[in-house]
Amino acid sequence: MLRTLRSLPLWLTYRRGAWVSLLIAVVAFTALLGALGRASLPAGTDVAPPDSESAQAAMLAEQFPDADEHTVLLVAARDDGGELRDADLTALGALAADVEEETGHEPRGPIISDDGEAAAIQATLTLDGGDDAAAEAVHALRDTVAAHPIDGVGVQVTGGPAFGVDVASAFDGADFTLLIVTLGIVALLLIVTYRSPVLWMIPLVVVALADQLANKATAAIGAGLGLQFDSGIVSVLVFGAGTNYALLLISRYREELAREADHRRALVAAWRATAPAIVASNVTVVLALSTLALAVIPGTRGLGIASAVGLLIALAAVLLVLPPALAVCGRRLFWPFAPRVGDTAVTGRVWGVVAQRVSRRPWVPLVGGLALLGVLAGGLAGASVGLTQVEKFRVASESAAGLTTLGDHFPAGEAQPIVVIGGTAEAEALAAAIDDVPGVLRVSATGDSSDGALTRLLVVGEPAPGTTESLDLVRAVREAAASVPEADAAVGGPVAADLDARDGNQRDLLLIVPLVLAVSLLVLIVLLRSLVAPVLLLAVNILSAVAAIGAGTWLSRVVFGWESLDLQVPLLSFLFLVALGIDYTIFLVHRARIEALTVGTRQGMVRAVTATGGVITSAGVVLAAVFAALGLLPLVTLGQIGLIVGIGVLVDTFVVRTLVVPALFALVGERMWWPRKVGGAGSRADRHGDHPRGGEYEDAAVAVPADAG
Repeated sequence: MLRTLRSLPLWLTYRRGAWVSLLIAVVAFTALLGALGRASLPAGTDVAPPDSESAQAAMLAEQFPDADEHTVLLVAARDDGGELRDADLTALGALAADVEEETGHEPRGPIISDDGEAAAIQATLTLDGGDDAAAEAVHALRDTVAAHPIDGVGVQVTGGPAFGVDVASAFDGADFTLLIVTLGIVALLLIVTYRSPVLWMIPLVVVALADQLANKATAAIGAGLGLQFDSGIVSVLVFGAGTNYALLLISRYREELAREADHRRALVAAWRATAPAIVASNVTVVLALSTLALAVIPGTRGLGIASAVGLLIALAAVLLVLPPALAVCGRRLFWPFAPRVGDTAVTGRVWGVVAQRVSRRPWVPLVGGLALLGVLAGGLAGASVGLTQVEKFRVASESAAGLTTLGDHFPAGEAQPIVVIGGTAEAEALAAAIDDVPGVLRVSATGDSSDGALTRLLVVGEPAPGTTESLDLVRAVREAAASVPEADAAVGGPVAADLDARDGNQRDLLLIVPLVLAVSLLVLIVLLRSLVAPVLLLAVNILSAVAAIGAGTWLSRVVFGWESLDLQVPLLSFLFLVALGIDYTIFLVHRARIEALTVGTRQGMVRAVTATGGVITSAGVVLAAVFAALGLLPLVTLGQIGLIVGIGVLVDTFVVRTLVVPALFALVGERMWWPRKVGGAGSRADRHGDHPRGGEYEDAAVAVPADAG
């Protein structure tokens, strides 16, 4: 097995093997894409755990004969803000008749608000064909409204189905825009990094093809397992991580070209030197994401599995497809700045000066860096979690505007009533118990199940949906329903689902965060074969992640006007920051451990920063920019994740990896590797060729086949 792994880079890079490898990759990609071409991600945006009370209420609702009937509201108000006139009400009555003709159901209303400034028509839509049927019905209803305008009065169609249609419409073309912008960002940064009009195309094409394959593969897995997840985040992770891996490999390849005249031997050496760090970083992120399979929130669980699959595809593309592509192009790929034997990197000199200064006076950058992280973490002061339905979307929509108008003139709870389903025999007692709850305005029975065993109650409360008061009201209604145990009632509806989602996300946070930290610590221990270094590095990484979340929270509130973080943002942001931060830790410290074998820990870290400073900076900027592209999507959730992770990656790149970690190594010294001991020049490791300047290169030089060219 070990021999096979050592011969793999030889096969991927020598003349015949490189072309055969590329041919195999093209055939495999075409076959897989063809097999998965029809795969599509199943629809579903469940926010609450499947075993929550709101989810149980939704399942019970399927037993009612009107289960395929959904309510929408037509909210009317004068454009000048005044009271509705008699002529306006007459026209609204005529509009109600037109709505009945369109929907086939008699609407309720117009219902006049207490202030007389607004009216609502409650219409019913029969939706039995999924998202397409909902979109067709809502658009037809809006066309009916548009065909019967009322002078001086605006009429907005809102409610659950309308809101879902507007959200789906907001995403029309968004994924394509995200792909194009991501490609542009990566291409631009690769051109700046390599200063070549040609080189950037190779890694970009490889990673882009990996993203397309990952998109289809995750869609197929999602359909097979019934998963829900945001494909935009998966795409960003594949592009970001894949580009990072490619940068590390190509940077080391360019470094080796300055030592080795044969580009194929240089590529073999680069592959062998970087593959362990790339695999370790990938395994860390994949294992961290896999812990999300234990989450109870459907979107979180699905995202973990899909992202892990996508990153494994990115790893395979960079380690198995990129090397033969580089091999067939040769040294000229770096034109016009193709490295020649004996060249030294100017960028390396700059990072070397920084590393030397940190090493000489480590307390200053350590204290300064930690103080900065502490200040950024202070942004969490006063932070709140939980967005209302309207606040979750950046783009304006008719349904959101309608909900706002409805809340301005009608009892706030009218827009999203609480749904209670219980036994018919105890329905009156159940309704009486709920009606006594403070904050409940009205309780009304709206129908029985097909077998007559269940009755559905709609509960309208005073508080606005999404507020703390509305969540407290749901808890109180559940307590009241529990006081009639014979009814065996389930309390659901949008507000109840929001409450269950908050509880589920909190449970996921408390479960997943320790698991992610344990996985990261274990990978660092295995990779570094030390106990001290992994603990210190993980502690710094945690502080860096908290600092990024604090800074992102403050900017969200002050700059973008997002008063709260969405429910999934704290967990997903922390997960990405820790896992991706460990990536850069592995890139840097893995190199430092190898260098320390000959020059000791302090100088080994200086050499590691000198060698990897440029590539880690480039990788960090690429990853931050790619995550920032999530802000193009209409969901505030994705914008907040992109903002926080982008800030975190930059802080990790320029502060943690450049100042804090080298300062820690300078202060702790050889004890970093406890319980192992790392020797200086002439150590046993060096004599046996474990160091990259030892036997590994000599072996590569001998083993390249004769037709390597």
